[in-house]
Amino acid sequence: MAVLEWSADGVEAQARVAPSDFDALFLAGYGRLVRSVSYICGDPEVAADCVADAFERAFVRWRKVGQLDDPLGWVRRVAIHRATDVHRRRVRGRRAVLRLGMRPEPPSRMAQQMSDSMQFHDSELAAAVAELSQQQRAVVVLHYLDDMSVIEVSAALSLSDGAVKYHLHQARARLRNILQPHDPDAPYQEGAP
Repeated sequence: MAVLEWSADGVEAQARVAPSDFDALFLAGYGRLVRSVSYICGDPEVAADCVADAFERAFVRWRKVGQLDDPLGWVRRVAIHRATDVHRRRVRGRRAVLRLGMRPEPPSRMAQQMSDSMQFHDSELAAAVAELSQQQRAVVVLHYLDDMSVIEVSAALSLSDGAVKYHLHQARARLRNILQPHDPDAPYQEGAP
């Protein structure tokens, strides 16, 4: 609910978004964002932390964020950037451990608990998505699981439309190779990769 505040002279009105709108945004978007970010970063706990942090930042800045055309898009962008930062720190930590000569923990596959509500049932597909680069995973998850258009994905990730299309193309090719490895002994089929 928007509340109008009038200035003393009554000439200028300023719209202020009520705190209940933030609550509605949180209730509507939290679960969906955690699901998406968990597929992007590969860890549901990290995803929940990143999304919670993004909503916290939105709450602190709600006067400005609440006035945006797409406040949930702002929260999504912050959560994805936060997940990317966490991923970079982990990679740097592994590299530092390697430089120090210690044995790092083996990288684990995406540890996801699939449920009916997540609509991502195929564990083979989940494992294949986990093998994509983080940028490709982000684009695939937002485009295919969240049903976002290329333009919406580009806005959410701060990429150009062309970059999103490029990452989608590369991800589809990689997924095709992972899920349907080429058998050199198989007979030729027209239209096959």
